[in-house]
Amino acid sequence: MPRLPFNPDKMKSKADAPAAKAEDAPLSVSALAARIEGALRTLPPKLRVVGEVSGFRDRTHWYFDLKDAGAVVNCVMFASAAKRAGYTPREGDEVVVSGQVDFYAKGGRVSLIVGTIQPVGAGRLDLAFRQLCEELKAEGWFDESRKKPLPVFPRKIAIVTSRTGAALQDIIDTARRRCPAVELLVFDVRVQGEGSAPEVAGAIRLLGEKGPAIGVEAIIVTRGGGSMEDLWAFNERAVAEAIVRCPLPVVAAIGHETDTTIAELVADLRCATPTQAAMRLIPDSEALGRQLDSLARRMGSGVARHLQTERHRLVSASRHPVLSDPRSIIDLASERLDARARRASGAAAHRLAFARRRLDALALRLERHRPGVRHARLGARLDHLAERLSAAAARRTRIDLRPLESRLRQAVRADLRDHRVRLEGLERELEAVGPASVLRRGYSFTRLADGSVVRSVQQATPGAELRTTVADGEFASTVTGSGSERAASPGPAPSPPRRRSARRKRREDPDQLDLFGRNG
Repeated sequence: MPRLPFNPDKMKSKADAPAAKAEDAPLSVSALAARIEGALRTLPPKLRVVGEVSGFRDRTHWYFDLKDAGAVVNCVMFASAAKRAGYTPREGDEVVVSGQVDFYAKGGRVSLIVGTIQPVGAGRLDLAFRQLCEELKAEGWFDESRKKPLPVFPRKIAIVTSRTGAALQDIIDTARRRCPAVELLVFDVRVQGEGSAPEVAGAIRLLGEKGPAIGVEAIIVTRGGGSMEDLWAFNERAVAEAIVRCPLPVVAAIGHETDTTIAELVADLRCATPTQAAMRLIPDSEALGRQLDSLARRMGSGVARHLQTERHRLVSASRHPVLSDPRSIIDLASERLDARARRASGAAAHRLAFARRRLDALALRLERHRPGVRHARLGARLDHLAERLSAAAARRTRIDLRPLESRLRQAVRADLRDHRVRLEGLERELEAVGPASVLRRGYSFTRLADGSVVRSVQQATPGAELRTTVADGEFASTVTGSGSERAASPGPAPSPPRRRSARRKRREDPDQLDLFGRNG
């Protein structure tokens, strides 16, 4: 419910009623304040005022003046309303506020109690800014992984800004102070107003194409502070795309520390001020000098320590017996040679023992298998093995084995003679009791056609063909009778006596046999 209009009559008391009727009666301060407050209540409860922000102070509540060319109004925005504002005014911003006028009687101040505040034109620009930010973020232009690293010690830096701006002077002063050796290349462009965005984008593209050829290693894009409209050239998509496509690293420092532009978001590095951008790119010559001095000291200390260590190693090596007494090297080599000679002798003895055991085994096998062909084959194999053994032993030990071979040959010949005598005796015994001797005493045996021996008359059926073997051969016959009356009919003429395959021993002179009992 709106307040009622101010009625001065209600402020009079009964005591001063007669005095109030006089026209020249003075008003008290409280009465005047009450009249002012009553007059202000006649204004609409909610006013919208446009003006320029001046003297802004953030003290939980916001205090500032709203002015134009002809007047100034004191404004207060309480903390609860300030939290809902979504916008923090800055010095010089043109804003539209809504609220009501209030008179503080104790302080004698008339203030505009602000409920909402909005920058002039900020709604349209802010919407465009947010939409472009969302679009570029979806394309990955804000990703840190896309951004390029800055050079450690650039020799030439290009600056895209207005040559009349204070930002350029800040960078030049910082560069001269930190490292005059870094060369600065200024690319003069308009940084606000119509047509400024294409100029900035074109400058960045040109530096990206031609910069590496002239030695440019990084680019600084900068300008001083201003309103959102003044900085809008750096919120254009063309400028953002030129920065993203540029092969050189780009450092952006646009406006004041609280300002944020799309050019800064897509740049490889964002700095709060032009001076900070120069400090991030240009190394400090004094710091480099201190670093070089430190490295020189560390290098000198390292070299000194290394030389000292190597000197100690050299002294220790000179005290080693091998160097102090060169003859010790020969003694050490002699000891190693003697050790290897002993190992070689042991190996040769082991091989000879193995050869003897193998010869004994072969001799046993020779005794069990007397036929000459097997004897000759085994003898040839043993010869080959003996040659390999002799050659291997000669190579390893360099010892002449011929005396040992001669003694071994004699021993083998003697052993073969003994075994030959035993074999001859066994052969005579075998021949005396063998089937051939029985047949020579008048005995015979008969076989059927399939070779089986006839052991009973039941096996000799009529018509069966028989072969009878006697001492000097065999003859054939056919069974004609049966039982006890069977008589052998004369068969074919007896075959000529088969050549007797009696074993004939080679009478060999033992002295003419080689190591394995063969003729030499």
